[in-house]
Amino acid sequence: MAQDHSTAFVRTQEIPPAPPPPGETGAVHWIKTNLISSVPNAIATAVGIYVVYWLLSGLIPWIVNGTWVTNNIRECREVLAGSGGGCFSVLTERYAQMLFGFEYPSEFYWRPSLAFALLFFAVPPALFPMYLPRWMLIGTGLYPFVAFWLIWGGTILTPIGALVGVMVGYYAFTKLDKYGFAAALGGGVVGAWVVWQAFGMIAGGMPGFIALDAVESRNMGGFMLNMILGVVCVSLSIPLGIVLALGRQSTMPLIKIVCVVFIEFVRGVPLITLLFVANVVLAYFFPPDSNIDLILRVIIMITMFSAAYIAEVIRGGLAALPTGQYEAADSLGLNYAQAMRLIILPQALKISIPGIVNVAVGLFKDTTLVSVISMFDLVGMIRGPILSSTDWAGVYWETWAFACILFFVVCFGISKYSQWLEGQLRTDRH
Repeated sequence: MAQDHSTAFVRTQEIPPAPPPPGETGAVHWIKTNLISSVPNAIATAVGIYVVYWLLSGLIPWIVNGTWVTNNIRECREVLAGSGGGCFSVLTERYAQMLFGFEYPSEFYWRPSLAFALLFFAVPPALFPMYLPRWMLIGTGLYPFVAFWLIWGGTILTPIGALVGVMVGYYAFTKLDKYGFAAALGGGVVGAWVVWQAFGMIAGGMPGFIALDAVESRNMGGFMLNMILGVVCVSLSIPLGIVLALGRQSTMPLIKIVCVVFIEFVRGVPLITLLFVANVVLAYFFPPDSNIDLILRVIIMITMFSAAYIAEVIRGGLAALPTGQYEAADSLGLNYAQAMRLIILPQALKISIPGIVNVAVGLFKDTTLVSVISMFDLVGMIRGPILSSTDWAGVYWETWAFACILFFVVCFGISKYSQWLEGQLRTDRH
């Protein structure tokens, strides 16, 4: 009997995909893979859970049962008797001193607050240029001069003179670029200094021209002082570090020797020593009639200190580039400044991002060292006027936890941005 082969035995439709086994997806799979994949991992997970439970069992009641409305530590102890809560009233009572210092006039708190708020509009165009229009960089360039005027006060001609000086210096730098990097840099600095001096004389003759009440530098304090030192010193130390790194690789013996001596000397001296030099010695290096306040001297020393470390980080990035990149720049007919600006430095800076961020985070935390030279930053305020007062003597955990949170937020933000930027600059990603 003949067999009927007319029935199709090959499926004409694709079988829909079956769901994965229940044990290979979801929370159960994640726990099995990451927490209890082996006996040592299970033991480590159990120990970790116990440590987290032990910490939270003390931290949560300390926060939840705390008080925020008392006037001194004695009232705190009466309210918190046996509850184990924290005396957070010191934060509500002294938060203004922690943020602005104890001598900055309270009626002017709006000025540094406005400067801090404007920071969130000035920084994004520089940090996220791929998502924002380039014209917004104008606000970024103007922000340092506006912030200086808001915080320190005085006539508006002072920041305008500084702005014009920077513009003249940059113009001189671009025009003298054909004569070499050193000539261009020197011409730019001289041009900026001349304009700055001219506007200084004009501002001296017109003290009331659109002026805010001046606040002396010795009245700066609190976390505001840490932010000023951190933002200014990081912003200045990166370009100075680039110049030092290029100078260390220069073929001109004098420039190379000066850069090497500077870098090795600064890296071999503790920062606290340089701060004492800024407090006591540095004023003697300026003209006798000049009045260089302490904050400016501290900014100079911290910038020099961090620039030496950034220079070594960037030098490592320059050394990591193959010689073919330098040869490619030469083959295009670019001079030294053009090759560095367009080809070499963009690649070297991309390699150096982790090291630069590490120096920046360390620098921001090291701004607390200014408390040893009687500058009342956040740490100086807590150690000095707050904990030494009879109202809040003995309140340690609450004040130091507040300081830790502020510094952690800033440093964590810098770290996360650097990780994002590294991912954006990866050329091998798909």
